[in-house]
Amino acid sequence: MYKEDTVFYPQDEMTTVLLPVTSGCSYNKCVFCSMYKDVKYCEVPLHDIEIELLHCYTYTEKIFLTGADPLTIGFKKMKLLLELIHKHLPYCACVASYASIRSISGYTVEELSILHDLGLRLLYIGFETGRDDVLRLMNKSHSANEAIEQAKKLNDARLSFNSILMYGIAGKDEGVKNAVITAKMLNQFISNKIITMNLTVFFGTELNNMIKKGDFVPPHRKERLLEIHTLVEYLEPKQSTIFDTTHPTNIIKIKGILPQDKNLLLNKIENYIQEK
Repeated sequence: MYKEDTVFYPQDEMTTVLLPVTSGCSYNKCVFCSMYKDVKYCEVPLHDIEIELLHCYTYTEKIFLTGADPLTIGFKKMKLLLELIHKHLPYCACVASYASIRSISGYTVEELSILHDLGLRLLYIGFETGRDDVLRLMNKSHSANEAIEQAKKLNDARLSFNSILMYGIAGKDEGVKNAVITAKMLNQFISNKIITMNLTVFFGTELNNMIKKGDFVPPHRKERLLEIHTLVEYLEPKQSTIFDTTHPTNIIKIKGILPQDKNLLLNKIENYIQEK
């Protein structure tokens, strides 16, 4: 049950009020993920959500919806949820949430636009990579073309999102190629922020078993740094976009705005590679 769940949230939401919406993950098949393996998926009843809101500070300005992918509750329930937030927290200017390409595909542009106007202003989406072969290997539930289509739909609805990528995910000797293709995917839509995470292998995951069997070989440290460098090199955002590698899993912590800080970011990565 959601009250006993371990709660996961982005580091940018460390001081944000957390509101439980779903428990577990409705998909729960990504081979690298261990977060929800032993948690049965369920939706938090609106009645319980309203009780949580009644205990919030009236002047709360931001809410983060917790759960692996709260958008799985569907448009009607999400609309009611946002209306409840507005009713009890009238000063809340931003509701943020994790989301997946799979769940976003269940919404129309019009529905996403309505949710935006009701206060849903920021999504965190795990794109991971732009390579279809790697997406299949990691058992993600979308293709690169589907990711582009849904991202453009969000752009049309004016609903901002952060694109989360995972370097090292393509395996040994595939980092540079992965970075080039992923950058080309990202260049086709507008992200509020591009966030990188370093592939981390957790005990008990299918990825861990794949490594034991020799079906996947993780890249070494230098190759991962070269992958980040290549990604920055090939990124050509349509408008100013934050590039952020400060997530705790990263092996290098840098942050800047593309395209204006591109050379600065590349120099920092090059210096880090030389030092190591």
